[in-house]
Amino acid sequence: MIFITAKFRVKPEHADDWPSITADFTTATRAEAGCLWFDWSRSLDDPSEYVLVEAFADDEGATHHVTSDHFKAAQEHLPPHLVETPRIVNFKVPQDDWSELGELAVK
Repeated sequence: MIFITAKFRVKPEHADDWPSITADFTTATRAEAGCLWFDWSRSLDDPSEYVLVEAFADDEGATHHVTSDHFKAAQEHLPPHLVETPRIVNFKVPQDDWSELGELAVK
């Protein structure tokens, strides 16, 4: 799978509204055939920072995502709400779902 984590530093005046600002983009992405997950979290240390954790089944799914109409719309709609260009970690992993964190196993 293609596993991506991105950090978005949102302008403070837009931080509380970020979930609604990204709602259409999030809904459309989650509906893509190749999307495994697309989840936003807000930083506990910086309320203006959101972390996006997303995964796509394969290169085809990731390519479909970045060439979709909703991605192109997000490229226009989201940057005016941001302080800086989002930072990203993007890599391929040989699995198709989350693994268990054995060190914190629940018994």
